[in-house]
Amino acid sequence: MRQKIQDVMDDPRAVAAVAAALAEDLGPGDATTLALVDPKVEATGEILSREACRVAGATVGKAVLEQVDASLAVEIVTPDGCDVARGGTILSVRGKAASILVAERTALNFMQRMCGIATLTSRFVEATREYGTLILDTRKTTPNLRLFEKHAVVCGGGTNHRFGLYDRVLIKDNHRRLWLGGDPDRLDLAVIAARKAFPELAVEVEVESVAECVSALRAKPEWIMLDNMDCEMMRTCVALCKGLSKTEASGGITLERAREVAATGADAISLGCLTHSAKAVDLSLEWSIV
Repeated sequence: MRQKIQDVMDDPRAVAAVAAALAEDLGPGDATTLALVDPKVEATGEILSREACRVAGATVGKAVLEQVDASLAVEIVTPDGCDVARGGTILSVRGKAASILVAERTALNFMQRMCGIATLTSRFVEATREYGTLILDTRKTTPNLRLFEKHAVVCGGGTNHRFGLYDRVLIKDNHRRLWLGGDPDRLDLAVIAARKAFPELAVEVEVESVAECVSALRAKPEWIMLDNMDCEMMRTCVALCKGLSKTEASGGITLERAREVAATGADAISLGCLTHSAKAVDLSLEWSIV
């Protein structure tokens, strides 16, 4: 089931992040605008997409403009999660030209990055639609922008994996090597130990072979991550996990390979590229003086 799109700006962390981004850019004031622009001049503007894309960050752009000047009239034309054609309008603004100038770059920086993530995510979702495979993000996000980037994944039709280190146990190879007093080959015992420490959290185990999958399944973790496997091995593991644990394929999966991986029957595919390698969408703010 597709994760519901909510307004990221309902989160106080997002409001604070927008304020921090504006402070970073504005400092003590916009020297060029203060020097050259009459503060009484009014203008209208539209944030347009110069390429077809999936929209994410419309409410963020609106928040940026309104934090700069609450008197600006901002309207979202194309909401988050919707597609916009080349030349299409995402939002419009009317008010003091100086205020729009101050907000313009910060708004576009958030929106072009978020639209890029949403657009790439939507391509993976479309490639695997036949199989109903969940497209998951990862923690490979820009520091302090994770909230916005994971929101963009949802706008693209994807689903958020754990937000941080605190909301799911994910046992990887390094955890097994460092497991004091534990047998790194007894993944079931690692699952049991993790559940004892954090009974309220889902437990996921990374496996790289059929033998490791069998070992983990003895404790029936909620998820088993099939890491860097070929499709034949994935199919074997998916069959073993059926009715016991959900499966997540991971490890360098490209858009060209996504359909083939989904056909193995894995419940989900996790992709770091959604957030660390998405190309920003080309957006612009077009002006008219009132």
